[in-house]
Order: sequence, then C-alpha cells, then structure tokens
Amino acid sequence: MPSRPNILLLFTDQERADLVAPDELPVDTPNIDRLREEGQWFESAFTPTSICTSARASLLTGLYPHAHGLLNNSHEADAIRTDLPERIPTVGELLAESGYDNTYIGKWHVSHERGPGDFGFRYFGGSDIHHDNFDVAFEYYREVRGISIEESAVEDRIYAGTGANKSLIAGTDPVDVEASRPYFLADVTISALERWADGEGPFFHRTDFLGPHHPYVIPEPYASMYDPSDIEPWGSYAETFDGKPRVHEQYTEYRGVDGFDWETWSRAIAKYFGFMTLIDDQIGRILDAVDALGLTDETAVVHTSDHGDFAGSHRQFNKGPLMYDETYRIPLLVRWPGVVASGSHSEAFVRLQDLMATFLEWADIEQPSGLHARSIQPLLTGQEPDTWPRSVYAQYHGDEFGLYSQRMVRTHQYKFVYNGPDRNELYDLHADPDELQNLIDHPAYAEARTEMADRLTDWMDRVDDSLRGWVPNTL
Repeated sequence: MPSRPNILLLFTDQERADLVAPDELPVDTPNIDRLREEGQWFESAFTPTSICTSARASLLTGLYPHAHGLLNNSHEADAIRTDLPERIPTVGELLAESGYDNTYIGKWHVSHERGPGDFGFRYFGGSDIHHDNFDVAFEYYREVRGISIEESAVEDRIYAGTGANKSLIAGTDPVDVEASRPYFLADVTISALERWADGEGPFFHRTDFLGPHHPYVIPEPYASMYDPSDIEPWGSYAETFDGKPRVHEQYTEYRGVDGFDWETWSRAIAKYFGFMTLIDDQIGRILDAVDALGLTDETAVVHTSDHGDFAGSHRQFNKGPLMYDETYRIPLLVRWPGVVASGSHSEAFVRLQDLMATFLEWADIEQPSGLHARSIQPLLTGQEPDTWPRSVYAQYHGDEFGLYSQRMVRTHQYKFVYNGPDRNELYDLHADPDELQNLIDHPAYAEARTEMADRLTDWMDRVDDSLRGWVPNTL
C-alpha cells in the first residue's frame, strides 16, 4: 500500500445513508455516485452516537463518547463538557506532528472554546455563529456582495412548534446559488487545492458542509427540484408508537411536529432532497478541481457524515433518543486510485471513529493506546479479517430533552436497544426493516433477545463502558 497519501475528507451534517446509497432514495447525487463508482461503498457504516458534538469528537479521537467526555452538544446550556480534554490525542494533532499540512473549512461544533486551530488544523472559516462562536467568514462573504437575508425573507416557510418554541424547518432562500454557504465552502476548498498543487508534502483537508441539516433553506433551482407529490411516505411513517418507549411519542410533541401530516412532511423532505443535491453539485466542483490540478492519483477522497436525519421517518424531526437506522446509519465512500478497486463495496460493520485509525495507518503513524477504533484498510483491499466484528455498538447520552442512557447493538438481522428508565427494544430487521414492531416481550424471540443482550454487554466490556457494571443486572 502506498503510504502517506493526500487525504480529502468531504463531511456533511445530518446526511442519511439512503440519500446516496445505490437503489434507495430518488435523490440526484451524480458526484457522490461517481465516488462510489470509482471507489468503495460501505453499506453498513454507523455513527457511534446520533448527536453532532459527540459524533464529531469520536471522529477526532477514535473513542466512544463515554471515554472522550463530550456526551451532548457543546454549545447548549446543559452541556456536560464544552471542550475536549487536552490529554486526549486527536487525529489532527497527530497528523500535523508527522508532517501533514492540515486545513479545515466549515462547521466545527466540537469544543466550544477551542477551534480547529487548537487541534492541528489551519482554519479557513465557514462555520455558523449558532454552533461556533469564532467565525464570520461566510457572513463577510455575503456582506461584500451586499447580501443580507433575514428569516422573514425566506419563502415557502415550514415551521415546527408555535409561539416561543417555533423553529424554521424548511424554506426557499431568495439568493443565487453562488451566495449559498455550500457554494462558498466549495470555493474556499478549491482555493486551498490550488495552493497544495504546487506545495510539498502530503495534505489533510476537511471540508465540513453545514447540511443537509435543517433548516432546509436552499436557493433555486434546488428548492423546487423535487415535487412533494412524488415523494412516497417512508415505510416507518406507519409508526403507531405501540409497544415503544414513551419518549418516542413525547419527542414528536417536544419537537413540535405531532400535528404534521404527510403533505407537510413531503414539502419539507423535498427541500431536504434538494439540499443534498446542492451539496453534491459542490462536491462535484471540488472533485473536478482535484482532477484539473493533477491531484487525483495521490489523493484519497472520503465522504461521510456525523449522523442521519429522521425527516419524518417514525413521524420524527431531527434526531434524538431513538436509535433507528435513519439517524445511526451513515454514508461512507472511499476513493483511492490504485489502492481501492472501482465499484467495490463492503457489508462489514464500520463506524465513524474508525476513520481516525484509518487516517493514522495511511500516514504511517503509530496508533495511540486504548482506541475504540480500527483501521478499515483491510476492507478497502477486499480482505475482511476473520476477527472483524459481526455487530456494531452505539450509545446515546441525551440532549436538550434531558440526559439519559441508551445503548444499542446491531447485527445484520437484529437490533437491541437498552433504555435505562423505560422498556428495551428488539427488532427483527429481516422481517421488519422499518423497525415498527418492538419484539422485546415476544416469546418467539426470547433466544434472540438473550443473544443480543449478551452481545451488548460484551461490547460494553470491550470498550470499558462506564455503565458496564450496571446494565447487565437490568437485562
């Protein structure tokens, strides 16, 4: 394997895997399709936790949230921690120490007081003030063009909730595409690529798009690209909440979408789809620049996301204390000419934090001890080791709705969810891929329930989960 390639990480916020998976949703993403056709698609990639700060910190550290300590979003008033502990090594720092030129554009949302520059990156801006309070680059980009858009100027607005709890979900941005944040982020990325083309030594660059996370506010032609009447209801939209933890139904009320019908959801989802196509077009501009600058053969390109998005699945909005595949399964594609076979795919379980270990292996850097990550390099060359896990483990610690403990283990057939203060969940994904029927008390599934509970406690032991001494007693 050639060592120390350039690494280009194209990261999104709240992108469901089925937006770009082959033969799943009718979303136009020709450039991400191009990456898949020229590289490898990971069918069973999962986030370690479905919340922004925690997942992003896991990518940086190779650790589950219980170990790095960022259990919920760092910018919220109830944040358990606002910053990563300085004692934990991160991928940016390790790559920089080894001679990589590290740069970063876009959303950060990890440590609230410490930015990318404190973690081995040169930061070129592009985040938003809501999540990161250290950057105004995009606002300046619009200001010099004389563009100032208030929420009231957004057209075709869809809101969740009412009164003081009302929040914008979707709408049409009355600006040109060139004034959108995704376009700006691609512009800055291309400028960075142009500098690297004449530079020495390998680079690691991360472009972090602030979408397709809500609010799905996008310009034309993307805002009207998808006809809501053509969007079929999700299979999981048949959710009745019967037999589910009480928090599931409560969450629709908390998010202000309990009164949404499918007509409303389909209008919002049409904007979500359009947002993804807008981002895909910007990824295409970046990939074209990689080719034009002669960087293709020596650059490994990775596309993934921090977690998914319900967008009406299970009648839910955003993400939360529900460990369904819509928010835990993520896209993951890797293109590396000469190393990764074109059009290859893997069904092996991989996790977002595994990229940390993978990048270190590519850079010939010794892995820190105690990682909860493993390099996916064997899978990229078509070799799945006999010891590769046959399940995936994830956890959730709560958000502004309240702090609580959830743990999940998933195989290709079953999913088991531990809910400390409420009933657990068991799904047969072969018979019920939409996860509608909770089989936790079904007598025919007693053996599967026991087997999955054992898998869960094995994972908790393996990663030294802080709840490992308590959970087995409740199972």
